[in-house]
Amino acid sequence: MLMEQLAQNITNLVRQAGGVWGIAVEDLQSGERFGLNEHGGFMAASLIKLPIMAAVYAAAYEGRLRLDDQVSLRAGDKAGGSGILQHMAPGMVMSIKDLITLMIIQSDNTATNMLIDLIGPEPIRRTMLDLGMQQSVFANKTGLFLTDPPGQNITTAADVSLLLRKLASGSFISRHACADMIAVMKLQQLGNGLAERLPAPSASTVGRIPEWQWAGKTGSLTGIAHEAGVLYVGHRSIIVSVLSESTANPGDVRKMISSIGEQVFLFACGTH
Repeated sequence: MLMEQLAQNITNLVRQAGGVWGIAVEDLQSGERFGLNEHGGFMAASLIKLPIMAAVYAAAYEGRLRLDDQVSLRAGDKAGGSGILQHMAPGMVMSIKDLITLMIIQSDNTATNMLIDLIGPEPIRRTMLDLGMQQSVFANKTGLFLTDPPGQNITTAADVSLLLRKLASGSFISRHACADMIAVMKLQQLGNGLAERLPAPSASTVGRIPEWQWAGKTGSLTGIAHEAGVLYVGHRSIIVSVLSESTANPGDVRKMISSIGEQVFLFACGTH
């Protein structure tokens, strides 16, 4: 499958789905890419946790902290929504790296806000600019219900893809830091569907289905379902960012995102 065919297939899928979509797909090896409303702004939801992770690694690289530094959970740190730390007793001690892992693989809002408090909002905004995320905005913490919020966290499919390209190519901070962040993303326990339909190799299919890995992050709010990451298929690395805003049934949106993931996998395999 050529990139042009992939673009047409995905465009047809989202036309059927309705709602508003922002999509960016890039083959890191060939440089081929496809974008659909990729510069359209969406509420970032938990995709904002990707640049927060990058900002913490930048702080470690600059010597402002160490990833193995220990921090203690306080009662005031707890935030609602996703994650397990909100249910833990105050005084629990963990490393900064543990907080990053919880923020990414369980989308833990408490861990996220602890990291924001640790480094401050300005380093996060500066990191987003360093990554080229010119259309994205970091405004507030996650999982908090504020009567007068300072603003919404905003991002685009194009900006998320820029971040992912930097990580996948090892060109942000250091190759080791990028590899470490990708390794955390490969531990992802949540999903909105991009990897849901990808085939699991079995004894009957060995030799016909390339090995693949998914390093991703989701973002979900009422009416919003995002997923982005890097799909590794054989020697190929495909960056995928899918952002959506829809009044459709969440299950139907998930099916659509999984159909997009299936199309990207077929493209990566060279399947017609």
